[in-house]
Amino acid sequence: MTGTELLRWLLGHPLAKVVAVASSGGERSGVSIAELSPALAGRCDLICEAPDPERLAKRCDVVFLALPHTVSMSMVPRLLAAGTRVIDLSADYRLKDTALFQRWYGTLHLDPSHLKESVYGLPELYRERIRQAALVANPGCYPTSVLLGLAPLVRERLVAPGEPIMVDAKSGVTGAGRKVAVEYLFAEINENLRPYKVDGHQHTPEIEQELSVIAAKDGLGPLVFVPHLIPMNRGLLSTMYVRLRKPVDAEALAQLYHRQYAAEPFVRVKPVGKMPQTQESLGTNYCDIGVAVRKQPPMAIVVSAIDNLAKGAATQAIHNMNLMFGLAETAGLV
Repeated sequence: MTGTELLRWLLGHPLAKVVAVASSGGERSGVSIAELSPALAGRCDLICEAPDPERLAKRCDVVFLALPHTVSMSMVPRLLAAGTRVIDLSADYRLKDTALFQRWYGTLHLDPSHLKESVYGLPELYRERIRQAALVANPGCYPTSVLLGLAPLVRERLVAPGEPIMVDAKSGVTGAGRKVAVEYLFAEINENLRPYKVDGHQHTPEIEQELSVIAAKDGLGPLVFVPHLIPMNRGLLSTMYVRLRKPVDAEALAQLYHRQYAAEPFVRVKPVGKMPQTQESLGTNYCDIGVAVRKQPPMAIVVSAIDNLAKGAATQAIHNMNLMFGLAETAGLV
């Protein structure tokens, strides 16, 4: 799903040229993109190649990896050694702690040296580092919505220390990719809403890692993150409940978000009384954010909505590419 979405956006980019497409493991080598993704027929005549990092690096300024988790780390060292830059859309280079990676992904990290050098690819937090990066770890979809929703509160030290941060998140079924599994059959998904991985989703440590960076020495309470699968193709909405150090009125909180995101081309803050809806960010690179407060106990309620395949994956990767090559940040995205 993500690879097709990424290719579709790249084909429409005015300053990018797609010169090669390779398939994971090479099992689709020799098959045309038009056959694999009929919607791209007439737009792309490339034939899938076997994944040969050195050959790809000779032709590409940047290689996007939209591979299953734990696969990219075997290819990235060869791509970087061959002189190309890499944007990895898997989780292989997001977590800086190798023990944490092994715990959550069930395998040893094969490339710890490049893991230390990788830059977390959330432009709103790491823009200047992304510009200089050779390897960018594109964020997960849930972390994108949650981090953008919580960052202003954490930066301004408004979060009550030690209090749990509660996140209720809902995503369309494309977030699971093209897995063949009973739980993703139409009959199981349609007219149904269900939580999953309630005891621990793999995006939890990613969110915790980046929140701790923003918070610096300001200790945050535990993150309680519960994702849900909703019966629609795409879209993601996160609702965050945060206990505050002190009372803040809704207008002041909205103004804080407006100030912090005023220069961001892809974050839209709603006026007080308005909340995001998934259909408003569908098919875009935007993250829409709305805020509300309750007085006793003082609490902020933050809602953020993105397209899980776009801002949560493909278009964010292109935003990172634009930064890495000195292009206009909005090139190919508006």
